[in-house]
Amino acid sequence: MSNKKIYIVRHAQTEFNRLGIVQGSGVDAPLNDWGRQQASAFYECYKDIAFEVVISSKLIRTHQTVEGFIASGIPWEQHATINEMGWGVHEGKKSTPEAHQEYKDMIAQWTKGNYEAKLEGGESAAELSARMNQFITHIKGRSEKKILVCSHGRAMRCMMALLKNDPLYRMEEYKHSNTGLFIVDYWDGSFQFQLENDQTHLELIKV
Repeated sequence: MSNKKIYIVRHAQTEFNRLGIVQGSGVDAPLNDWGRQQASAFYECYKDIAFEVVISSKLIRTHQTVEGFIASGIPWEQHATINEMGWGVHEGKKSTPEAHQEYKDMIAQWTKGNYEAKLEGGESAAELSARMNQFITHIKGRSEKKILVCSHGRAMRCMMALLKNDPLYRMEEYKHSNTGLFIVDYWDGSFQFQLENDQTHLELIKV
């Protein structure tokens, strides 16, 4: 029997997502129409799970994604530790070839073990992992057995690597989609993945 089951979902689509504009932790964009449909489909699919608490980041796109669960009366907490990674001067802007090269150079540094590498004004992998580890420790110590967490793409990539005890550079391997769901069992001091980036709930959307 699992000590606890944790459902970890990425926020639904924002207009910035659709337009390819970098958000990070400094852009607090709401969901767009498609994102609201995604959030609704996710709620309809998982509303009967007996979640004991909903935990989101401090950013509105996560609040809105799990609004159905919050409105149903499930206790809700906001944790800045699971905010999106800070992308510094790139936030609020579309990617350019030059910006993409800076990003690739940073990832190359991470691959070499230099986790202090960061974009100008942004956050390093070491800084991101420090707060993700803080959140993981917090989750381990909670009494609830079924927990819903809503976070962000890069933050979740880092979290998944840590939960699997992978080196940080391997977070690049984790795929994430808007409302992509990971289900993780915490049992006997370790995490076991049951589902990764699942989007079958989106089949409920009538187009």
